[in-house]
Amino acid sequence: MNVKPPKRSFFYRNGLTIVFLSLFIITLAAQGLTGWKQHNADLKENHAQEIGLGTYLRSGHFISATFENFESEFLQMALYVMLTVSLRQIGSAESKKLDEPEEVDRTPKPSPDAPWSVRQGGWILKIYSNSLSICFALLFFASWALHLYGSWQNHNVEQLAKHLPTITVMAYLAEPEFWFETFQNWQSEFLSVASIVFFTIYLRQKGSPESKPVDAPHLETGK
Repeated sequence: MNVKPPKRSFFYRNGLTIVFLSLFIITLAAQGLTGWKQHNADLKENHAQEIGLGTYLRSGHFISATFENFESEFLQMALYVMLTVSLRQIGSAESKKLDEPEEVDRTPKPSPDAPWSVRQGGWILKIYSNSLSICFALLFFASWALHLYGSWQNHNVEQLAKHLPTITVMAYLAEPEFWFETFQNWQSEFLSVASIVFFTIYLRQKGSPESKPVDAPHLETGK
C-alpha cells in the first residue's frame, strides 16, 4: 500500500529562498537609508546641497555601493560553478569525488519529466547544460558595468563639490579608485570560497547539506 507523503506548507517548501530574499530586502533598505544619511553628511561637509531619498537611490553613490557588492558575489558564484566542474579538493564536501563518476556528469536523457530544453536536444540542450554558469557570468558583467557607472558618477559629483573638473568614464577606468573598490570585494569572495572548501574537510555541521556527515572520515571527498 502506497502512503502519500505529507502535504507541506508553501514556506516549508520554499523557506530557504524566502528567508534569504527577506534578509536581502531588509538589508538593502537599511543600506539605502544609512547611505543616504552618510552621503548628505558628506555633501554638507563640502558645502553642497543635500538631496532627498528618492534622488539618492538614483545616485552614483548608491548604485556604486550596491552593484559593487553584487558584482563580487556573482563573480564568486560563476567561478565556483565553473571551476568545480574540473578541479578537486581531497576531503572537501564542496568537491566532486576524486575518481568516482558523479550524477552531475551523466549524459542527459529525454523523459516526460525532464525539462523542456532536455527534450528538445541540440543547441538548446547545449546552452541549458551550461545555463547556470552563463546566468552568473551575465549577472556579473551587468553588475560590473553598473558598478563602474555608479562609481564614475559619484566621482564626478565629488569633483564638482570640490570645484574640480569632471572626467569621462574611459578616463575614470584608468583611475585607481574604481579598481580599489573592485579588488577589495573580489579578494574577500575568493577567501570565503577557499574557506568553505577547506574547512569542510575537517569541520562538520549536522543537518547541513554543505557539510559531510559528522562521522565521515576527513579525507572522504564529496558529501
